[in-house]
Amino acid sequence: MKYLHTMVRISDLDASLRFYCEGLGLRENRRKEVPAGRFTLVFLAAPDNPDAELELTWNWDPEEDMGAARNFGHLAFEVADIYALCAHLREMGYTINRPPRDGRMAFVRSPDRISVELLQKDEALAPAEPWASMENTGSW
Repeated sequence: MKYLHTMVRISDLDASLRFYCEGLGLRENRRKEVPAGRFTLVFLAAPDNPDAELELTWNWDPEEDMGAARNFGHLAFEVADIYALCAHLREMGYTINRPPRDGRMAFVRSPDRISVELLQKDEALAPAEPWASMENTGSW
């Protein structure tokens, strides 16, 4: 058996690509436009793990509200420097819902409110401000 991908539905392709590619650093592996079905599939992956993909499914004529359902759970990514990535995401205008107070774990949400867990590679970083005293915001 081989793991292939996780699919998430998105409502805005450009906003999602900005978050996942510019924000998190994923890269587009491939794209499939299906005019007859009026949808686009975009497969993303981390640069150092191109076989484990995230499939973004964008329906051109969405009829459903993505809502704040939490039954999906979350996506998780191991990162080289959790503080630097969280700072980058904040600079891009994203809310860090669960700041990396412990130097190890943070949560942020995509434009479609998909919960994304960020985990520090190897050992946790030493607690540092502004993260150490930052409160949670919303839910993740």
